[in-house]
Amino acid sequence: MEKKTFEEMTPKEIVRELDKYIIGQYEAKRAVAVAMRNRIRRQKLPEEIRKEVIPKNILMIGPTGVGKTEIARRLAQLSGSPFVKVEATRFTEVGYVGKNVDSMIRELVEVSVNTVKEEHMKKVEEKARKNVEERILDALLPSSRRRRNPQTFFDLIKAQSGGPEPQPLDSGEISRRRAELREKLRAGELDREEIEIEVEESNVPMFGMIGGPDLEEIGIEIQNMFGSLLPKTRKKRRMTVAEAKRFLLPIESEKLIDMDKVIQEALDRAQNKGIVFIDEMDKVVASGRRGEGVDVSREGVQRDLLPIVEGTTIMTKYGPVRTDYILFIAAGAFHLAKPSDLIPELQGRFPLRVELSPLTQRDFVRILTEPENAITKQYKALLETDGVDLEFTEDGIEEMARIAYELNEKLENIGARRLYTVVEKVLEDVAFEAPDIENPKVVIDAEFVRKKLGDIYRDEDISSYIL
Repeated sequence: MEKKTFEEMTPKEIVRELDKYIIGQYEAKRAVAVAMRNRIRRQKLPEEIRKEVIPKNILMIGPTGVGKTEIARRLAQLSGSPFVKVEATRFTEVGYVGKNVDSMIRELVEVSVNTVKEEHMKKVEEKARKNVEERILDALLPSSRRRRNPQTFFDLIKAQSGGPEPQPLDSGEISRRRAELREKLRAGELDREEIEIEVEESNVPMFGMIGGPDLEEIGIEIQNMFGSLLPKTRKKRRMTVAEAKRFLLPIESEKLIDMDKVIQEALDRAQNKGIVFIDEMDKVVASGRRGEGVDVSREGVQRDLLPIVEGTTIMTKYGPVRTDYILFIAAGAFHLAKPSDLIPELQGRFPLRVELSPLTQRDFVRILTEPENAITKQYKALLETDGVDLEFTEDGIEEMARIAYELNEKLENIGARRLYTVVEKVLEDVAFEAPDIENPKVVIDAEFVRKKLGDIYRDEDISSYIL
């Protein structure tokens, strides 16, 4: 059966895909699946209606380690959407020292440009490989290289002042020798040969900008401007043929793509498919005690976020970007503050609210066994490379889940992240001794887990530091 594209997937199928990596949290998965499906539906509408349909932004409420970030990240991977995760705490109100909220959109555009550029480079990879082959053959057989016209005044002087050029080989002889070398090159027989490759380097001075992201962007623009004005110098580098293949491929691929087309496609993708995940949203809620500078800054961040979430134009180095159709997913634990403590205007911009439930012991068992990227599966694969056959028994999994759950109850609740601490501690000695272990079969059962964690787990003073 042919795999469906994301555009063909129903909300139920999107949820099923997310289930492969995230346990539970059905309500949150359902909300993001509907939001993404509405994007696909919007693209099929007539122009007059399409421009009126804006995304319904989502506010996820739940403790740390329950899957908020993972849901957004996996969704972006599944849909191929440009995705950026930011912490609300890193932003400051305009006028304060620090990053302002516009930088999240610039980061999104940068991600989008890099993604589209990679896609376009992949399309021309075959042609680029042939060009790399020609450059390597030129380096292996310099006499066959086509004479390059002088590019600059300095090249012209060098050409006129240089000594007599060596007599070129007969064209038939050159063709024969190139054909021989090409066969050897494709067979990998020349991979260890050292060659000299000529590469272009830009003479752009580096500008250090002191200030916010706007000044950083100006610094980049000045560098780009100088880069187009100043001549590029050619520098020779020695490397093996195998290294030259890897080094030259992205250079030759980039020469074959139309960067203007890439930028236009990337801007369109960022505007219409972009996802911005704003974490720690509860940390920019004012505590209620007016007059404190920190609270002024917090509320100021919310006010600066408002126009971006509402829909505005942000200038980036690639051009203006509209934020009207970007999907914003905000998240926070909201232990000390409530979503209703956000400024009313911002609350209205996150109409969909989903509460993620704390993870149970049963959830921990499922997290250790069901997801495709479960840590037990990762460790099994890792230790197989050292010839160790790692086996987790059912009671061993149950014991690790129980200890992780109870530690979350006794200490700070850090969700599924506690499992990583527990599993790492259980397998600490096995991972260390794996290359020299005599018995390649290692069974992780309840007894093994208790032996490794028993003393630490029972001593609360120690467990608070180690686990």
